[in-house]
Order: sequence, then C-alpha cells, then structure tokens
Amino acid sequence: MKRWTARRVRALVRHAGPTSLIFRRRLALIGGATIVGLVALAFAWAADEASEAFARVATANRYLPLLLTPAAFAAIVWFTRLHAPLAAGSGIPQVIAAIRKPETADRALVNFRTALLKLILTIAALLAGASVGREGPTVQISAAILARVHRLLAVPMRASVLIAGGAAGVAAAFNTPLAGIAFAIEELAAAYEQRMTLLVITAVIVSGMVSLGLAGDYVYFGSVAAHLTFGGAVMIALVAGILGGLSGGLFARLALGAARSTNRITAFARRRPVSFAALCGLVVAAIGTATQLTWGTSYGAARAMIGGGHDTPLWFGPAKFVSTLATSVSGLPGGIFAPSLATGAGFGNILGWFFPGSQASAVVLLGMAAYFTGVVRAPLTAVIIISETTGSRGFMLPLLGAALVADASAQLICKERLYHGLARNFADKA
Repeated sequence: MKRWTARRVRALVRHAGPTSLIFRRRLALIGGATIVGLVALAFAWAADEASEAFARVATANRYLPLLLTPAAFAAIVWFTRLHAPLAAGSGIPQVIAAIRKPETADRALVNFRTALLKLILTIAALLAGASVGREGPTVQISAAILARVHRLLAVPMRASVLIAGGAAGVAAAFNTPLAGIAFAIEELAAAYEQRMTLLVITAVIVSGMVSLGLAGDYVYFGSVAAHLTFGGAVMIALVAGILGGLSGGLFARLALGAARSTNRITAFARRRPVSFAALCGLVVAAIGTATQLTWGTSYGAARAMIGGGHDTPLWFGPAKFVSTLATSVSGLPGGIFAPSLATGAGFGNILGWFFPGSQASAVVLLGMAAYFTGVVRAPLTAVIIISETTGSRGFMLPLLGAALVADASAQLICKERLYHGLARNFADKA
C-alpha cells in the first residue's frame, strides 16, 4: 500500500487540484452547462412572453401588424447588420462553421457579445410577429457560454466544447436530453470521437437537470398516445415521408438559394437588405393578418393539431411554410426549429384528410417528422425530438420510417443539408 507522503500529496494537487488543468476543465464544463440551462430557461420564458404580447396586440388591432411587422423587420435587420452581423439567421450554421477553427471561435462566430445580442434580437423578432424559433439561437448562445467559461478559466478550446454547448442548448430548449445528443451526432459533429462523447453527455445531463429542476418534467407539446394499425402505419409513413421530404427539401433549397444564388431578387436583397427585410415583414404580416395563426412559433396551432383537434384549417401548413421562409430569408436573427415543427404539423393535418379512418394525432406526428427531416436532414434528431416533446416514445418506429423516407425524398430536391450549406457563408468569419 502506498504511503501518503507530502511529496505525493503535492504531486496529486498539481495533477488534479483546484489549479490543475483537469479541475479547471471539469469546472468549465459543469459550470458552463449549468449556466446554459439557466439561460435557456430564461430565454424560453422571455420568448413565450414576447409571443403572447404580440398576440394581444394583433388581437386588439388586427391590421396594426401590417405597419408594425415590416417596420420592425427593417429595424432589426438594420441593427443586426450594423452591430451584430454574425447574429443573423438561425445560429446553428455559425456553430458548425466555428467548429472548424475552435481556437478563435469565441472571438467571432460564438462571441459572447454577439450571442447576447442574438438573444435580445430574437425576442424582438417574436415581439414583431416573426415566424422564428428560439432553438437555433439557443445553440449559438450555449456554445458561446461554454466558450467564454473555458476562456475565463484558461482551458484550451476544442471543437468538442462547442459541440457540447450546442447539444446542451437543444436539450435545455426542448427539455429533451436524448435529442441533444442526437443533434450533436447528426448536425454538429463531423467526426464523433469517443473523447467528445463524455463532454456532450455531461453537458446535456447538467443543463437538462437544471431545466428539469426549475421547469419541472413538462412535455413540450403535451402527451400524445399515438397509435396506428401496422398496415396503416406503413402506408401513412411512406406517403408522409415522400410528401414531407419533398416539401421540406423545397424549403431548404429556397433558403439556400436566397443565401447563395444570384438573381434579381437576391441581388436586390444584398443591395438593399433593410428594404428587403421590410418587404419580407410585409409578407409575414399579410399572412398573419389574414390567418391569425402563423405569428411567431405557432405553438398553439401545432399543439391543437397534435392533440387531435380538427379546428385548424388545411391551409395552415402552406401558409406557415411561406411565413417561415419569408422570415428566414429576411436576415432576422431567429431559428427555424419550432416553426418547422409547426409547419410539419400543418402538413400532417392535410395528410389526415386523406386518411380519415386513422388517428388524427398519429398522422400529424408522421407529417411533422417527415417535414422537419426534409428541412434539416437529421432523421434521428427529428424522431427523438418529436417523441420526447409529445411523450409518444412507443410510436418511434413509424416516426423513424417516415423520417428515413423523407431524408431520401428531400435529396431529390436539395442535395445539400441546410445548416451545413448556410455554414459555408460563415467559413471566412471563423
């Protein structure tokens, strides 16, 4: 048995004591993930309050958004381009680009000041009725928090730190730990190394525990007991996968085209970005004013359809598609996760019209999984997010079937994955 000599104790302290790299690295990960959980919860609360505030304004004066929303779009894009150009858009492409040069990422793409402004600007976009979500911004903010904590504690930055931060953000945003891990594998990590596994899982567990402890064991869209017969599940999953994949792939192609193509519309958008944002805001305002359903994340409409309600009109899915696309190409900070899930629920609602004898909730979930996969091309993440946010874990096999078919169908319309394609625009900013 080894004796605890003074020399051995000093060596142990140097190796794993409070000043050691090992201790600081663990403190940075656990402490950073804890902060991520707290910030994600605060962001979620603020985003919900902003959406509800706009809904009250739009209800009190139906036509006011026709002036308010375009003006707010123009103002937010003007401020973003002037003070935080790297805060534009979802935030996930910025993190993907930052992973390639992690040593300097916190000075640009996942800069803490940029992330803070992104949080504020996303809330402002929701106050204006924009069809944005907070999940993509949460990924960029979470990666920035972990990067800043590592910098403060003088811990060397690695790509795995940014991946862990992004995964923790997804887990905390939806209260879906497994989805955070799946997202890290499918979207953020080009090569999923064993060393990174522990970082991702630790960050997800810590941020998830903070979210669970403060917000409770809630289910994002409410619990759904989805069920279909075997034959019905196969048929509907196949149809949903094809149609959802094609429509989601169309969204991705149009979004990538707006970011990288050269034509009259994109030339005008690059020459007059503020004016273009105002026009996009006018489109969003016109659709929202006409429908009263497409503002913000459309969480309420999505939850109603997932719950089996038949009150949501069949045109909701296409209307939300156009509203989300107009918001996405406008240059506003904000994500597409939640709006895409709502759009997918809308397409599932249309699908239910063709299968009237099947459970409406189950058909909506298959449409949601298919469309969301078509947009982001991450079938595993789509299935786990939907199963965790609806409590339908026993329905995962049909969801996976629809998602895999959608992933193949989407490639017929858009071969490049949306987030990775958009990340190319930030490659020289890393």
